[in-house]
Amino acid sequence: MALDVLNRRSFGETMRRDAWWVQPLVVFLGLGTFIVYSTWAAFQGAHYRFGNYLSPFYSPEVFGDPATSWFGGKPGWWPGLIPWSAAFFILWAPGGFRFTCYYYRGAYYKAFWADPPSCAVGEPRKRYLGEKSFPLILQNVHRYFLYLALVFLVFLAHDVWKAFWFTDASGRTSFGMGVGTLVLAANVALLASYTFGCHSLRHLIGGYRDRLSGAPAKLKAYRCVGCFNRRHMMFAWLSLCSVGFSDLYVRLCSMGIWTDWRIF
Repeated sequence: MALDVLNRRSFGETMRRDAWWVQPLVVFLGLGTFIVYSTWAAFQGAHYRFGNYLSPFYSPEVFGDPATSWFGGKPGWWPGLIPWSAAFFILWAPGGFRFTCYYYRGAYYKAFWADPPSCAVGEPRKRYLGEKSFPLILQNVHRYFLYLALVFLVFLAHDVWKAFWFTDASGRTSFGMGVGTLVLAANVALLASYTFGCHSLRHLIGGYRDRLSGAPAKLKAYRCVGCFNRRHMMFAWLSLCSVGFSDLYVRLCSMGIWTDWRIF
C-alpha cells in the first residue's frame, strides 16, 4: 500500500492552540535589548569608570585611560577610519562565549532565525543544515571561549576587590563598601554561576574517564557543575541582566545622574 506523502508546514503553520509565540518573542526582545545597549555602551568609550568602580564591559582595561589602563591610551596603530573604544578589546571574548553557548543557541535560533520558531511550528526553510557546515560549524569553538571566560572571571573578581577600597579627597585610601561594590560583586557571582554551569565545562571535568567514581575529586566537581547546569537558563538570563546593569550603574554614577551611597 502506498504511503501518503506528508505536506511540509508553511512558515508559522501549526496545530498548536497555545500561545507558542510568546517565549520566542520575549527572548527576541530581551536579547535584542541587551545587544542594542551593549553595542551602544561599547561605542561610547567613556563613563566606564567611577572612582574604584570599573564597568565589566571594559574590564580588564587594556587600553583606555592612560592613568589606569595597562598599556596607556589609544594605540597609535589604531586605524583612523574605525571608531575607537577600549571596550573593543574586551567584549568579543565574553560575547563569543554567550553567542556559542548551548542554551543561547537554542534561544536565538528560535527567536531570531525561526529555526524553528517553536516546537511543531513551520519554519521558513526547506532543509536543515545543522552545525556541520559554515557558518554554524564555528559554534564548535565554544570550549575555547570557555577558557577565556574563566580568565575574565578572575579579572572581574579583582575589580570587586578594588571596589572595596575608596580614596578620599586627601588621597587617603580606606576599606569600605558602597552600593556599587554590591552591584559588581553580585554580577561576578551570577557570571560565575552561569560560567560554571557550562556544558563544555562539565565535559571538560568528565574528560576521558568512563567512570568518575574512581576519581572522587572529579566526581565532586562534576556534581557541582551539574548543579549549576540544571539552572543554566536562569543564570544565563540573570547574568545577562547583571552585566548590563553593572555597566549602567557605573555609567550613570560617572555622569552624575545616580549617587553611589556608601554603606560604610
